[in-house]
Amino acid sequence: MPTVYNWQLGRPMSYPYEESHPSWQFAFVFNINRCIACQTCTMACKSTWTFSRGQEYMFWNNVETKPFGGYPHNWDAKLLNMLEQANPGGQKWRAVDPTHEAPYGRFDGKTIFEAVQNHYDKQGPKRALGYLPTDDEWNAPNRHEETATGELGLHGDWGGSAQLPEHRVWYFYLQRLCNHCTYPGCLAACPRGAIYKRPEDGIVLIDQSRCHGYRKCVEACPYKKAMYRTTTQTSEKCVGCYPRIEGRDPLISPNGEPAETRCMTSCPGRIRLQGLVQVDSNGKWKADRWNPLYYLIRERRIALPLYPQFGTEPNGYYIPPRWVPRPYLIQMFGPGVEHAIEQYACPDRDLLAVLQLFRTTQQIIFRYEVEKGPKVAEIEITMPDGSLRTQEIYNDTVIGYNRFNVEVVRTTVEEPTFERPAELHVNSI
Repeated sequence: MPTVYNWQLGRPMSYPYEESHPSWQFAFVFNINRCIACQTCTMACKSTWTFSRGQEYMFWNNVETKPFGGYPHNWDAKLLNMLEQANPGGQKWRAVDPTHEAPYGRFDGKTIFEAVQNHYDKQGPKRALGYLPTDDEWNAPNRHEETATGELGLHGDWGGSAQLPEHRVWYFYLQRLCNHCTYPGCLAACPRGAIYKRPEDGIVLIDQSRCHGYRKCVEACPYKKAMYRTTTQTSEKCVGCYPRIEGRDPLISPNGEPAETRCMTSCPGRIRLQGLVQVDSNGKWKADRWNPLYYLIRERRIALPLYPQFGTEPNGYYIPPRWVPRPYLIQMFGPGVEHAIEQYACPDRDLLAVLQLFRTTQQIIFRYEVEKGPKVAEIEITMPDGSLRTQEIYNDTVIGYNRFNVEVVRTTVEEPTFERPAELHVNSI
């Protein structure tokens, strides 16, 4: 197999195709700490894209409860076990000083592409390690929602502490959609060449005219976000709401401005920030300090990829939850967890300003700037290691600009209050 460089793993890896990258890459950040699992994003996607016959079980966007939830059931645990069996005791990270080329260290284990070398099925050499979920595994998208005990009959320590940095009884919500990976497992496995990355934005699509429904993409996608439709006998997946990315919504994008996807814009918890980052011919993100996604992911490393050890270099990133035991988070997001949580626990002035941009506009923010404001508070913060730190809060104003450098949002760190005039409103104070 050809060799490509995966910066999330900090090393080259095997992949069935040579390096080939879009000029811009669709990417997003989810702040798990804010999610309330209202499923508004899930239903926004469902009502837009998967409301037809044969799509009843399809949830291109879903929110599941960890550690015991998942759709399809146990999708991540099953694949992690398969990788461990393929490389017993070897699925480990090596601690090295963070660099731009290896921000999380180096993963010395095997990816889904490396774990199947010299493995074959009826169609020939296998391209990626994976499995086909059973019908039963697709039958309940919200299984074990809001439970910390898992299977019936098991009991947690309900008298345990609920103090930070880690709760003894815990669960959290994981927001999921197609990661539009840099090295997609679905694309690698498709024998028909029906799956491709768009050169203009990196969105991964399935050409329905070429798909013959072999379900190799369903088997190979480690996140199980390629799904088979029985009525058409083809596979389907999240399309990244590409008409909105192209700026073709006449109301949101009157001048062709790229807009965020349906699941992003519907979020009442303001946990989502979606955008585009510029990529060079070698697959490296071009340094852009004032792009909010680049700043959060590459510069501050507060948002982390989901299961980077799978090797697909996903373009969905998560601010990990503060209260969850660290070993669980590290196996899910890699060894950058401690650094990310420490920053989120006590964000400095610049980071706090950027965090205000989540869900403030439907148009994609390509650039931001901060206007300095007065200090409004000092708060003593208990850090994850138990130490105390004083957080200084400034009422800065953060401004977001769209692709055409037009201002689309202006918001302050301190939430404004409005007093309605008593002469106009009888219920005013």
